[in-house]
Amino acid sequence: MKRLIIPLLLTIFLVSCEEIEDLLPNGLTEAEVVQGLKSALTVGTDTAVFQTSRLDGFYKDAIIKILMPPDARVIVENISYVPGGEAMLDEMILLVNRAAEDAAASATPVLKDAILSMTITDAYNILQGSDSAATHYLRTKTFLPLKQAFMPIVTTSLNKELLPGLSPNEAWAELTGAYNTVANSLVGQLAGLTPVNAQLDGYVTHKALSGLFLKIADEEKAIRTDPFARVNEILKKVFGKG
Repeated sequence: MKRLIIPLLLTIFLVSCEEIEDLLPNGLTEAEVVQGLKSALTVGTDTAVFQTSRLDGFYKDAIIKILMPPDARVIVENISYVPGGEAMLDEMILLVNRAAEDAAASATPVLKDAILSMTITDAYNILQGSDSAATHYLRTKTFLPLKQAFMPIVTTSLNKELLPGLSPNEAWAELTGAYNTVANSLVGQLAGLTPVNAQLDGYVTHKALSGLFLKIADEEKAIRTDPFARVNEILKKVFGKG
């Protein structure tokens, strides 16, 4: 996405629509700029959802792979005290990522509803921003409401049987139950272990959305720099010149 040649000298409240159009790059209209930015976010969202919702989309991506919640790191550090604990921990991490992959498939309509609210003021500011300015706009404007909307989807996924006979929440209860039994024992007390009562819903929701936004940012950067990533005419028009 090309930066404006002339920097913004007046606030948007002091610049008329005609003056804004004079400052837009490549002879584009306001409507075309907004359409192009919305298209970029839509393409980025579609690709990010596809990448993260497929098998191993989270689990085998080192950047967005979901590990144990911070409150449960004590389990990782002391898993040797739990009989069969390492196998349970590995299974738990796999299932948490499976839940994120399962939930990601339902994210598209939630994200696209947020994209539709972009205004010319938003678009004008994004045009002057960094290579991930559109994604930053989307995250800033929508992360909290998206989190609220997305959490029930994640909760449903956490309760699904994502491995034969086992849901993520069941695996979590098994792992924390085994650990807490040790932590509450005399041996555990002498070792200074503390019980864990962390909840998965909010943590997995936050991590799943963070992973999605990272992938959307990657797609935005590709559209800015790679002509082959501009998959429709409005993207070619808005991002192809400068």
